[in-house]
Amino acid sequence: MSAHTTGRGAAGRPAGPPVRIRRATARDAKRLTSLVRKSRAYEGHYAPMVAGYRVGPDYIDTHEVHVAVGEDERVLGFYALVLSPPELDLLFVADAAQGLGIGRRLVGHMVERARAAGADAVRVVSHPPAEGFYRGVGARRVGTVSADPPAVMWDRPELVIPVAP
Repeated sequence: MSAHTTGRGAAGRPAGPPVRIRRATARDAKRLTSLVRKSRAYEGHYAPMVAGYRVGPDYIDTHEVHVAVGEDERVLGFYALVLSPPELDLLFVADAAQGLGIGRRLVGHMVERARAAGADAVRVVSHPPAEGFYRGVGARRVGTVSADPPAVMWDRPELVIPVAP
């Protein structure tokens, strides 16, 4: 399944490059892993969380992992949706594609997939700096997930994205 989106930004300008969202395959694993590990969102004290992170072929096969690609098939971002219980496990946008509406498109696609699977909401345990983004796409904060050293050294916002029609 894939979707083509172009969208419109402020003042009717195109929201970014033409984007196709498709189901990830095992062949995407290395590119998705690289996107996670190189993300500027995880610089500084957040870096240890993604330093050894791996998006493996088995993970891609097990979960709803979808990738946004440009016309040149360059990976612009991806998300991973766990369906039982419904949770957005990963959402990353390439640093070079930040601000182009890719994250909004991925969340919109994720909401459609969750709805098709019968979910009425999707839980998000957010990277703290990303909370504003999630609120901007309709999530509401429902709590805080406490730090879990040594893997996660900081508290994280817990949000819910409604997906019911």
